[in-house]
Amino acid sequence: MITPLISVRNLHKWYSGVHALKGINLDVRPREVCGLVGDNGAGKSTLIKILAGVHRPDQGQIRIDGQLVDISSPKSAMRLGIETIYQDNSMVPTMSICRNLFVGREPLLFSIGGLGLIDHRRMREEAIQAVANVDLHLRSADALLSELSGGQRQGVAIARAMHFKSRVLILDEPTNHLSVKETTKVLTFVRMLPEQGVTGLLISHNLQHVFQSCDRVVVMARGEIVLDKAIEETSIDEISESL
Repeated sequence: MITPLISVRNLHKWYSGVHALKGINLDVRPREVCGLVGDNGAGKSTLIKILAGVHRPDQGQIRIDGQLVDISSPKSAMRLGIETIYQDNSMVPTMSICRNLFVGREPLLFSIGGLGLIDHRRMREEAIQAVANVDLHLRSADALLSELSGGQRQGVAIARAMHFKSRVLILDEPTNHLSVKETTKVLTFVRMLPEQGVTGLLISHNLQHVFQSCDRVVVMARGEIVLDKAIEETSIDEISESL
């Protein structure tokens, strides 16, 4: 019996009297890519924000590797190996690729009292290697993020998560506003996650994308899970009917 990497039990969340999550039970296995789908207001965003440490649940438990955890902030989620890429991918267009990749986690040549000199050479070298590891080849780690396409920016965000050994990568609508070619590239990144030892949770409105890149699909409606099946055991028609 494989211990789930993430195990959620009886999770509830209220917002000003609105019952956003109603007793959610969910297991996500190691090295699995799980698609999370549902209409607006289904509870998807609330669930991932709780896993990412943005919101606190009002009731219920979360376990990582079978151990009860308290995800009290985004930093505590990152310490547990949970990284989240939102639709805007939370990066700074006016900063370089390497600065975006290492923001908040810059390597130092030396440190005195928590302050030190940034090791720019190491940042550049590791940044180029990190993006190459996700099959993204860029001419310079010093190029501004604003010079990249939307698909390339998502690739840098995924490279950042992999470089810092994130165990779980939550992707919130990562293909929004991308071209067909860029969308294909991002879905390839997602499909590669298990090979990198990473568990993925993909939130998407596009069922075709979920079927292309996920092992399993979980459907939410009105704050509850209404369907949870392996991709090969269901169909787009069945999922559409459950929404």
